[in-house]
Amino acid sequence: MKTKHIQHLYFRAGFGLDYTTLEQLRKQSKTTIISNLFEASRNVEPLEIDLSGFESYFNSGFKKPETEEDKAKQKELQKSSREKTVEFNALWIDRLTSSDAILAEKMTLFWANVFVCRDNAIYHMQRYNNMLRRFALGNFGEFVKAMAREASMSKYLNNRQNVKASPNENFARELMELFTLGVGNYSEADIKAAARAFTGWSFKRDGTFHLRKKQHDFGEKTFFGQTGIFNGDDIIDIILQQKQCARFICDKIYRYFVNPEPDAQHIEALTNQFYKNYDIKALMFYLFNSDWFYDQKNIGSKIKSPIELLIGIQKTVPITFQKKKQLLYLQKVMGQVLLYPPNVAGWKGDKNWIDSNTLMLRLKLPAILLNNAVINVDEKGTLEDDFEAYYASKNNKQRFIKTTIHWAVFEKEYINVSQQDLKNTLIIAKIDPDTDALLSRLKFEDQKNYCIQLMSIPEYQLC
Repeated sequence: MKTKHIQHLYFRAGFGLDYTTLEQLRKQSKTTIISNLFEASRNVEPLEIDLSGFESYFNSGFKKPETEEDKAKQKELQKSSREKTVEFNALWIDRLTSSDAILAEKMTLFWANVFVCRDNAIYHMQRYNNMLRRFALGNFGEFVKAMAREASMSKYLNNRQNVKASPNENFARELMELFTLGVGNYSEADIKAAARAFTGWSFKRDGTFHLRKKQHDFGEKTFFGQTGIFNGDDIIDIILQQKQCARFICDKIYRYFVNPEPDAQHIEALTNQFYKNYDIKALMFYLFNSDWFYDQKNIGSKIKSPIELLIGIQKTVPITFQKKKQLLYLQKVMGQVLLYPPNVAGWKGDKNWIDSNTLMLRLKLPAILLNNAVINVDEKGTLEDDFEAYYASKNNKQRFIKTTIHWAVFEKEYINVSQQDLKNTLIIAKIDPDTDALLSRLKFEDQKNYCIQLMSIPEYQLC
């Protein structure tokens, strides 16, 4: 397997790889490399923070706070939930940076932008996030059914308000438009029938699924030309029968893992594989073994997402943020906050990551993180109330990101590596000849400064 192909595989299935690992993999066959990638992701641990402070509340029966004391307790829980969300965000970043199960974690990140969801209740959000992780390489049909039962999803798409007397169509519409089929591949009558099938689907305080039978429509429905007493699971089974469902997901897979520019022939090949049994692991195995995956046009063809950029830097030079909110702030100014997608359609990705505000920041990010440079860009998007307040007095002012930089880890890895090999390890895209000539003329005192310089050129933005 060519070195560039190994790097391409690891940039797409993960977030790149270090020099030592690359050297070890060069001695292995393509079959071994890909098999080991999947084997490392066979067992994935859930991502968890201490939420014991919420258990007494979530395990109690529903009771609307009426006294001032109860209202104060509820506000305190809501504040604690927002703080725990920041903690969970940082823990997810750490997992993406350090996990050996890189494929499972990269898939989890991918599915978070398919089954898009936002919820300030960390107790439910942690469940949702680990459901993504659990099914990331599992069966897609079971995945969709599990997602339809998640408390956070039920709240986000109003399925909890979906009752027999007055069906709410929001979840049914997004199920088909954003999760399984795409716009134009279903009718308004299909939406109405699906909404009826999901009536009464709700959850208990602890997040477990609960069917409110009195609110469920047990009547006959007609969906995609089939008639029966369908419930939500039946609706999803009928959707899976549509080959368009497999095609819709494979189009997303191709654009995310292969190339933002679609290739109809290759997407159809993926579709034929996926439609057999909706096995996500088998689909990804087929993808990474396809010769066309390693075509030159696909290598370095993607703009790294803010998270991919941030993780890539930290995998090369480990960083500890002295304040977790500053890590959150960086995500915000770059336009991708984990657990906080902009809307139900998620992040658009690719060229949408770049605008006049983010471009300079992305190029300066290595210096900001590794060389105590100043950040002075405006925030964008929205975030939790406490975070808004935290930075309210500092907007549009220059500020430092306070980090502890673990250069010793970098030096241990790269101290004896030539600058040419360091460049080849960090950058997979073809470097502009003028930039390359400039790099060759510059004199760097040590590997650290050369690394920062390499991470600051436009080609580092690509994977």
